[in-house]
Amino acid sequence: MSLKSQTDLFLQKKVEVLQMGGAEAVQKQQAQGKLTVRERIDLLFDAGTFCELGALAQADPDDPTLKGKKTPADGVVTGHGLINGRRVCVIAYDFTVIAGSIGEVGERKAQKIREMALTQRIPIIWLLDSAGARVQEIASSKFAMTGKLFYDQVMLSGVVPQVAAMMGPCAAGTAYIAGLADFVPMVKGTSSMALAGPPLVEAAIGEKISVEELGGSKVHCDVSGVGDLEVPDDKACLEVVKKYLSYLPANCSQDPPVVHKTSGQDQSDRLSRLLTGSARHEERLDDDILEILPDDPKKVYDMKRIILKIIDGADFFEIKPKFGQGIITGFGRIGGRSVGIVANQPSFMGGVIQVDESDKAARFINICNAYNVPLLFLQDCPGFMVGSRVEKAGIIRHGAKMLWAVSHATVPKMTIVIRKAYGAGYYVMCGKAYGPDLMVAWPSAEISLMGAEGAVNIIFRKEIEGAGDPAKKREELTALYRDRISLSMAAEGAYIDDVIDPRDTRRVIIETLKLTENKKVILPERRNGVVPV
Repeated sequence: MSLKSQTDLFLQKKVEVLQMGGAEAVQKQQAQGKLTVRERIDLLFDAGTFCELGALAQADPDDPTLKGKKTPADGVVTGHGLINGRRVCVIAYDFTVIAGSIGEVGERKAQKIREMALTQRIPIIWLLDSAGARVQEIASSKFAMTGKLFYDQVMLSGVVPQVAAMMGPCAAGTAYIAGLADFVPMVKGTSSMALAGPPLVEAAIGEKISVEELGGSKVHCDVSGVGDLEVPDDKACLEVVKKYLSYLPANCSQDPPVVHKTSGQDQSDRLSRLLTGSARHEERLDDDILEILPDDPKKVYDMKRIILKIIDGADFFEIKPKFGQGIITGFGRIGGRSVGIVANQPSFMGGVIQVDESDKAARFINICNAYNVPLLFLQDCPGFMVGSRVEKAGIIRHGAKMLWAVSHATVPKMTIVIRKAYGAGYYVMCGKAYGPDLMVAWPSAEISLMGAEGAVNIIFRKEIEGAGDPAKKREELTALYRDRISLSMAAEGAYIDDVIDPRDTRRVIIETLKLTENKKVILPERRNGVVPV
């Protein structure tokens, strides 16, 4: 056979692979509102840049457990390409081929991609739409050779960004991929993850439950916290994957990309501002920043209003928006630089920190620290929740995760006290002792173990009980004690760096980001810290 004939033969095989699991399986996939794996690949990567590896792979057709089934690409598309001009690896499971199950040959392909991501130091994305391990192949002693997937993910952790996009049902092994990844978006209505599907759950413990109730996007994005963001469809999922990666470097040894948005001003107007010197103040915020806080410190407000004023273009990429809602976490840009924002949310239970808030913030801080993203803390926190319910839930060990994360973070850290900064809430939100490169407050701030009312009720309890008019006595003592937690004392004692005009918030942050560009902190030598879990 001539070389041309041989070449044509292999080209024909590759054309057949593009048909995936066949027309009927593809039609069924699309009827569920899902894109095919190859449509997803086309939308994810810059046009014409995807390089597929292992396209001709397939399981042994003579394997009796597979009954002669064909497995194009062995149910997983692997390769690399460019996303917004940057190289990224991908492992994308194809549900049209034996439910996207992980076969021995497909896993061999995937392992090569994981090794490539580690050795070349480039991000890795999983597009997950898989029934998990291919039981037909490993329900035997061959199971002893499995498990390298999760070891590799742990080795990749903190070295390169890992994204697990949940775009279909994922059981057992594929669910753990999400558990070990950095960012996990989930498609509403079609994606799910669980250690065992409904049939096995019913067989094991007698519980009858639907896939959606067991592990749908609402369960994991609102309740368990395994998911990071619920999105409406596959296209939206791929867009948020690309946006997430835009805030991060390719690996831990690089800095995040700087993205300056083009000014909408006319060139002559910008030149005029430069010549008159007024451009020096163009980062100063408008007066309406002064209208966000209520006059009554007991009233709530939405911290996101402040965040949107500070960041470039009011473009905030929130992580876990429906989980642990007393704390806001997410990415934005300030002066073109990526910043990870951790902020208390007074509009949700006054901004008190509970178990979920602690886990959410600690994980986000760790991710930012891993990939050199500066951290901005916006404090308005009455402290941690107390009581038997949270003690039984382990509030101490969960709160300790946040203490550990903020102490361990060596990236630039900036803390702005907006209003309340009480008790251990002040500590975990990067108080003075936790090495912030900037520690400033708005004039509305209070920093103390607790509020004046709470302190008076404890310190002067007997005096108040013995007074002729306890209510009046409590009010008098509270007014006196409020002076002891005034911001003036913190500023005069140099416990904070400055009290700033709220309109200068953005400008102060930008100057600090410039100052800390080359920050280096050497932690004590050790094998590893013992992380609270």
